[in-house]
Amino acid sequence: MSLVVLDPLVVVLVGLVRREGIGLAGAVMALDLCGNWWGNWHWLRDDPSQLLRLLPLTLFGVFVVASTLPLHRVVARTTARSETALPSA
Repeated sequence: MSLVVLDPLVVVLVGLVRREGIGLAGAVMALDLCGNWWGNWHWLRDDPSQLLRLLPLTLFGVFVVASTLPLHRVVARTTARSETALPSA
C-alpha cells in the first residue's frame, strides 16, 4: 500500500533530477522486488515454472538498482557544475 505514495514521489523527484529521487527509486524497487517474491513464493514452491512470470520484473529491478549509483554520480556532478555556474548576487 505504501507504493501508492512512494511511486509518484519517486517519479516527481526523478523528474526534477533530484539525487534523493534516485536513491529512493532504488530503495522502492528493492522493496517492490522483495514484496513480489515473498507474495509469489508459495506458487514458486509448488510450480517452479512460475519463475518465468517474475523474471521480467526481477531483471528490470536489478537494472534499476544497479543504475542508482552511476545515476547518482552523474546527477551530483551536474548539480555541482550548475551551482558553480550561477552568478553571485
